[in-house]
Amino acid sequence: MQDFASKISGAAMLALAALPIAALATASHAATMVKVADIDVLTPQGVAEFNRRADVATRKFCLPEATLEKRTACLAGVKAELGDKLAVLKVARLEQASQSFAAR
Repeated sequence: MQDFASKISGAAMLALAALPIAALATASHAATMVKVADIDVLTPQGVAEFNRRADVATRKFCLPEATLEKRTACLAGVKAELGDKLAVLKVARLEQASQSFAAR
């Protein structure tokens, strides 16, 4: 079980490392990312802050889309991707917390 959890944790951390890269689809979006290092996504307040930051980043990322249809599709896609990244982040943080607890 520990080996399985370690593999999941490793995969989650790789996915998290890719979070800022996922927002770099074009050079004009180079500054678009969601900073998560300073929030605890295991709390309701942390999730709310993540969602606030994700909304800002999503709007900024999709702003250059020329048509309303493209912008709406972009917003939906980015929000879905960030929702997936949040789930991965939560798993990684839970794994990290359980390893810290087990080490005590």
